[in-house]
Amino acid sequence: MISAIARPAASVPVFRAADLVVEHGVNAGDELSFAAELIPDDVYWMAEGATRTRIEIETAEGGAIRIGADTETGTPGHALHLDSCLTFMADTGETAEVLVLVEVDGSGHAARVYALPLVPLRPRTDYRLVGIDTEGAARRFAEVACVSFTRGTRITMGSGLQKPIEDLAVGDRVLTRDDGVQEVRWIGHSTVRATGEFAPVLIRAGTLNNERDLVVSPDHRLFIYQRADALGVGRSELLVRVRHLLNGDTITRLDGGFVEYYQLLFDRHQIIYAEGIAAETLLVDTRTRAALPPELDAKLAAALPGHGRPVHLDFEVQESVLKRPDMARVLRAASEG
Repeated sequence: MISAIARPAASVPVFRAADLVVEHGVNAGDELSFAAELIPDDVYWMAEGATRTRIEIETAEGGAIRIGADTETGTPGHALHLDSCLTFMADTGETAEVLVLVEVDGSGHAARVYALPLVPLRPRTDYRLVGIDTEGAARRFAEVACVSFTRGTRITMGSGLQKPIEDLAVGDRVLTRDDGVQEVRWIGHSTVRATGEFAPVLIRAGTLNNERDLVVSPDHRLFIYQRADALGVGRSELLVRVRHLLNGDTITRLDGGFVEYYQLLFDRHQIIYAEGIAAETLLVDTRTRAALPPELDAKLAAALPGHGRPVHLDFEVQESVLKRPDMARVLRAASEG
């Protein structure tokens, strides 16, 4: 039924501010706060019982972000402010970036502070604050939100041939599900540590009728056409986030090392074919806009007519509907009829 279809939103894993407390330094005893109250070289202790919870983020009118209705923490409807990107150094010498999100109530007061780590944080570990960045936080937040393919992924071109994504160029003509052959407007490329929210997901060959292994970013959404309504959601067209399909066997995280990510941008949010699977391309919205290079941001993003209200997002399925260990098999069978 329609209640099983998710509203267009993103869900990110966060720690509460109380999970990171200053153990040594000027602010000793204080929990994590926003940039204006932080002091470099303070040492934070990651609480042993700290557990991540997911906060749902929706885009509000005017481009602001707010907490969505299906959030696990925070108050639905409250505004969210991206405050800063912090860099911590563990006693082992490893660094960890953490985005600070501030929940703002209806009166404009800070209600709660959340930490979104970009790499896993270890409990019972000292973390020294070595960097506070308020200008680059938006770009780092955008990089988490961007759906990405990995090096070697074969994309179906307008000619029907398949081409590795690293060989694509702006202007190349790619086959889309809804609009036929379309030109690529921009290609993003970055190499990041394959840990935490950046760790890619492997879908083994054949799992979802894919011809070869497919490796994508964890929040990437796949398009599934059910010939039979196996999920009972009342519609045949579905968008499913790959992280909701993890089963430890045929769909797994590739945690460790580095990963090369590529983003494809078209005039509209498109569904294309990667290793034979229908998968989404980059959507320009409040979160991802900062990932565009400065020379493209204002000019190109403003000119993209199909990114304002993408119809595809109406097809996204809630995570609760997908919580079955055999879900990949169910979706494959439903798509085969």
